[in-house]
Amino acid sequence: MDGYGSPATQSVLLLMAAAATWISFFLVADASAGAVTCIRRERDALLAFKQGINDTGDELGSWQRGRQDCCRWAGITCSNVTGRVIGLDLSRRFSLVGQISPPLLSLEHLEYLNLQSTSLCGHDGRIPEFLGSLKNLRHLDLSYIYCSDTVPPQLGNLSKLEYLDLSNMQMDLIDISWLARLPRLMYLDISYMNLSSIADWPLVVNMIPSLKDLRLSYCSLSSTNQSLTHLNLTNLQHLDLSRNYFGHPIASSWFWNVTSIEYLDLSDTSLHGPFPNALGNMTFLRQLYFYHQSFGIGNTATMTVDLKNLCDLEMIWLDGSLSSGNITEFLEKLPRCPSNRLQELRLSSNNMVGMLPNRMGHLTNLSSLDLSYNNITGAIPPWLENCTSLSYLSLSSNGLTGPIPVGIGSCTILDILDLSYNDITGAIPLGIGNFTTLRYLVLSHNLLSGHVPSMIGMLGDLIDLDLSNNNLDGLITREHMASLKNLRHMDLSHNSFSGPLPIETGAQFLLELSLSSNYFSGHVPGSICQLRNLLVLDLSDNFLEGELPQCSHDPNLVFLLLSNNGFSGKFPSSLRNYSSLAFMDLSRNNLYGTLPLWIEELVQLRFLQLSHNLLYGDIPVTITNLQYLHQLSLAGNNISGVIPESLSNLTSMAQKDPENSKDDMSAWYDNHVGKFRGLWDVVMKRQELKYGAGIFYVVGIDLSLNHLTGDIPERITSLDGLLNLNLSWNHLSGKIPVKIGAMKSVESLDLSRNNLYGEIPASLSELTFLSSLDLSYNNLTGRIPPGSQLDTIYTENPSIYTGNIGLCGPPLERNCSGNNSLEHVNQPRRDSVYEAKMFFYFGLGSGYVAGLWVVFCAILFKKAWRVAYFHLFDKLYDKAYVFVVLTWGRRNGKASTS
Repeated sequence: MDGYGSPATQSVLLLMAAAATWISFFLVADASAGAVTCIRRERDALLAFKQGINDTGDELGSWQRGRQDCCRWAGITCSNVTGRVIGLDLSRRFSLVGQISPPLLSLEHLEYLNLQSTSLCGHDGRIPEFLGSLKNLRHLDLSYIYCSDTVPPQLGNLSKLEYLDLSNMQMDLIDISWLARLPRLMYLDISYMNLSSIADWPLVVNMIPSLKDLRLSYCSLSSTNQSLTHLNLTNLQHLDLSRNYFGHPIASSWFWNVTSIEYLDLSDTSLHGPFPNALGNMTFLRQLYFYHQSFGIGNTATMTVDLKNLCDLEMIWLDGSLSSGNITEFLEKLPRCPSNRLQELRLSSNNMVGMLPNRMGHLTNLSSLDLSYNNITGAIPPWLENCTSLSYLSLSSNGLTGPIPVGIGSCTILDILDLSYNDITGAIPLGIGNFTTLRYLVLSHNLLSGHVPSMIGMLGDLIDLDLSNNNLDGLITREHMASLKNLRHMDLSHNSFSGPLPIETGAQFLLELSLSSNYFSGHVPGSICQLRNLLVLDLSDNFLEGELPQCSHDPNLVFLLLSNNGFSGKFPSSLRNYSSLAFMDLSRNNLYGTLPLWIEELVQLRFLQLSHNLLYGDIPVTITNLQYLHQLSLAGNNISGVIPESLSNLTSMAQKDPENSKDDMSAWYDNHVGKFRGLWDVVMKRQELKYGAGIFYVVGIDLSLNHLTGDIPERITSLDGLLNLNLSWNHLSGKIPVKIGAMKSVESLDLSRNNLYGEIPASLSELTFLSSLDLSYNNLTGRIPPGSQLDTIYTENPSIYTGNIGLCGPPLERNCSGNNSLEHVNQPRRDSVYEAKMFFYFGLGSGYVAGLWVVFCAILFKKAWRVAYFHLFDKLYDKAYVFVVLTWGRRNGKASTS
């Protein structure tokens, strides 16, 4: 939206104006060339020149000996009087490769030479010196010819040259003194040429008094504070010094005394400080560009100059360049002339404060007003209702309050209206239906309430409709969508709309439909299949149910976000046709069944969220064939079986996968859809995080809250691009992979609530980016590996080792015996056996002693017990004595008998 009336457009218009005389002359000459044929010598020279060119695109197919009149050849212009070739235009003929050869010298009357965007520098990469011998040349354009050598100073011999364009040749210039020998030069463009070694460049251009248009953008210039004792540039009208790093006070620049300047571009130059009062004397100034001063901190300017006398001023672009200021005071300094010409005023991102004044009659001719990203407060002023010429209005990202003025509907030629990110209240005014030319309506992130007026359906040119993040309610009916045939983006998310989904099949160009976080109910209608250009469908956080419709054709959907609804049934087989899907979020629904083997056919899939459903069965091995997958979440299901070894095939989760694959996805969204507006939930670092556009760079696997068994595959450690790995709340056994430390990018690792045993691998301490760890409630044993990273995590969350009674050593209070970790691991088992035996014998001995003491005390203190005890003892003794004597006697008797 910022491209309307841009400096680039203005530059093109000035360029066309600068060359208008010559171009019109050549067109007239070419139109009457049939009366006079070209000179044979020049025809032969052109054919010889062609011999040095490889014309793979047949751009010069008309250049043939059989066609005698070279004045009718492509790109040739002849004088209608003499038949001499006076113009050669091969610009933008990209297939021409070769060299600028000497036969061109035979065109002695050549006045116009344009070789823009060709590849005619030859093998040596040089601009030929003989071009300086074309004495009659007035127009020379060598822009976008990428040569490796420098520009030959012989071009300074072209004494009749009026127009010289050497821009975008991307070479170093170490000498431009030859420019001073071009007394008639009016237009000079050497943008994108490195002039960093030429400190006195203003002295050189000051020696070309005829100069009207000077363009030095992206030239690596370092200063404009040179002192010019005598200013010769009295005819200079257009000065472009943008995108150089000056870094000094703006007031010290030499050009403020050039009062003839009409166009001044100082954007991205890092000039700072207060503007000089001399700016107020530049009465011819029409356009001032000083935006995006982004080179370093503190490189901002202040505008205290009174601009009231600059009656010709048409455009002021100061986006992101002023340190602060009061918006009312600034507006008061703008031109106040009987015929006020100010059309564009852009002051975004300047930290401006204050309230917009109620009366600003001198701004009623504005066609573009951008005050976004400031700290402006108060209500939207009523004078905007009188700006009937206004086509662009952006007041977004401020602190504006109150309602949208009812009379704003009088701005009938509005093309863009952006009031987003404020605190605007009330209803959307009915007069919005008067914006018959409106293409962008952005009212998101406010406090708007009530129903959406049905007149919005009359905006037939509307491309972007964003009413998200308000308090709007009611139904969205067919009447609301009646004439929105050109709609490409519709975002009604985060409101309180209800009823059936507003699917308008007439919006054939619709790219994005976001209706999330509302109260829409019912089924997704089959008519959605008619939106064949739809790329983004976000219906998450509603009360939708049923199954997705079966589309007979292959949908172009890239983003499908249906989370947190009531969709039921088996995993939708209709998704098999969605071959372009990159994002799929079906989480928090009631889907059941197994994951299909055909999921590998969704070859473009980057992000797959199926968490918190009723899915069961094994993880299909085919899912590991999704080579672009960055995010996989199957958490909160009933999935069983083992983790596939082939999970390591997800190469996009490895660092060796080019990082620009994520950048490509972000760039694709920007180019095809626009600003990413969705939110993506990821459980990471023990919490549910919401990601916007940053989701493109989040790489993770979440298989938590399932019934997985078996070991953690060792090969999973090859996914060294993972930021998040969550396998918690399963039935995994075995040991933590020894090479876990190879996952260098991991920030969050959760293996808690499993049956893992053995030691914690020492390599875990090598995860320098790790900020969240949970190994609790397993059967881990041994010494905890040392490391400052692990110690920091433990300090923040002391429960990360809870439930592992075999762990010991710092930071736990349980000490480890011995230095050998293997002995230490086995020691608890030997100790446990020894301790069990000790407890047994100790209990047995204690019981015997206690019983003996009970009997002894009873006999000692109870006389009757004592008498009875000794009587019993004597009786037992007598019986034992008799038994022994008799037994012994019988034994002796048997022995004597035998």
